[in-house]
This record gives sequence, structure tokens and C-alpha cells, in this order.
Amino acid sequence: MSAASACAALFLRDLRGVIRARSQLYSSVFTPLLFLVFLGNGVSEGLAPSKLPAGSFTAYLVAGSVVMTSVFSSTFSSASFYRDRDSGVLRMLLSSPHPARVILLGKSLAGVAIGTIQAAAVLLIAAPFVEFEWQHGVGAGLAIALLSVVLLNVLLAGLAQALASRIQTMQGFHLVMNLALFPLLFFSGAFFPVDELPTWLQVMAYANPLTYAVDALELAAYAANGDAFIGLGVDFLVLGALAAAVYALGLARTPRLTWSGQ
Repeated sequence: MSAASACAALFLRDLRGVIRARSQLYSSVFTPLLFLVFLGNGVSEGLAPSKLPAGSFTAYLVAGSVVMTSVFSSTFSSASFYRDRDSGVLRMLLSSPHPARVILLGKSLAGVAIGTIQAAAVLLIAAPFVEFEWQHGVGAGLAIALLSVVLLNVLLAGLAQALASRIQTMQGFHLVMNLALFPLLFFSGAFFPVDELPTWLQVMAYANPLTYAVDALELAAYAANGDAFIGLGVDFLVLGALAAAVYALGLARTPRLTWSGQ
């Protein structure tokens, strides 16, 4: 079996695993949608935030909900690494003739695909119920949104793989992922604009890679112009560079076979 075939086999294996795990699949899609419906409508009706670029808080939250879906998916998809390690499957895979990076590549690409599909599903389900301008046109807007989602999920998959190869327990992994990603999620412009934050928090926001994914999604969906935004050029430059660097970091280290691998 060639390296490409082995990578594809692992990719399809992890995809089938997520499809069979319906609770994981439903929760990673419907949780952001429920967040969007209840919080978005509640704030829009109660506070009427007319200063938001989207015109309503529900539309404003869509970009944040898409990013949140990717964050959840990257965390959940990493569980297959620990299941394979603790059941002995990872030891068997790493003992094959293929390099360890081929094994890790197949598994991490599955995480990228799962996160991208789920995030795109949230966007497509939400789009008919909110007033998007699609100022670049629907086709171009969807292409911009999809590209930003793919780059974000490559970045998150690389981060998840880098942490999973260094942290020995699934509980510790989820704790570190939540500790790292949830502050980044809240200070990304996903739930409130960063322009009105104190200067030190604005600095943190612009150092946050998730900010650029949110900005690209907002520019794709409803921004009338780019005056109040970072800009697609900067967004894709930052996301592309960080995604490539972090993904390479995630594949750079062979995981240690503890627990069942002892």
C-alpha cells in the first residue's frame, strides 16, 4: 500500500467514526446553532444593537458560531487519537512500513475535513434566517467564507495534534484546549466588537488568530465595506502563515505510546 493510500484509509476511517458517533456530530453542529438562536434573538430584541455592522446581533453572531463550531470540532476530533492509543491501534499503525507522519497526516486531515464540513453546515443553515448582504455576491462570499474556515481548521487541527502528541491523558488534553481556546474565542470579535475594548485587550485581540477568521467571515457575509474591518488580505495572510506553521508543528513529533503502548 502506498503512503497516499494509507493516508486516505486513515482519513476515511476517522470520518466514518464521526458519522457513527451521532451524539458528537449533532452536538458540535446544534450547540452553536442553539447559541445563535437564543442569545442572538434575545439580545437583538432586548437591546437592539443598531451600531453593529450586521444590523442585528443574530446576524453578527453567525461568524462567531461558525468559528465556535470549528473549535468544538477540533477538540472532539482529537479524541480518536487517545482512543487509538489506549486500545493499541496507534501502536499497530505506527509499526506499519509507512512513516509516522503519514499516519498523523491521515488522522489530522480527517479532523480538518470534519471541522470544515460542520462549520460550513452551521453557516448554510443559519444563512436563510438572517439578513446577509453578500456584498461580493453569494458565490464569491461563500468561497471566501469556505477558505477562511478551511484555514482555521488546518490551524486548529495542527494545534490539537501538537498538544495530543505531548499530553498523556485525554482529560488533560481537553483541559489545556479549553484553557487555550475559549479565551481566544471570546476575545476574537465573535460575540462582541473588539473596537470598544480597552487598549490592552485590543492588543490581545489582534494577536489572536481567531480574530482574523471572524473578520474574514464578517467581510464575506454582511460588511457593506471594509472600513471597520482588518481586511481580507491581512486575514488570509495571517491565517495562511499560522495554519502552515502550526500544522507542520503538529506533524513534527511522533506521539509517545503510553498506557496500552507501555
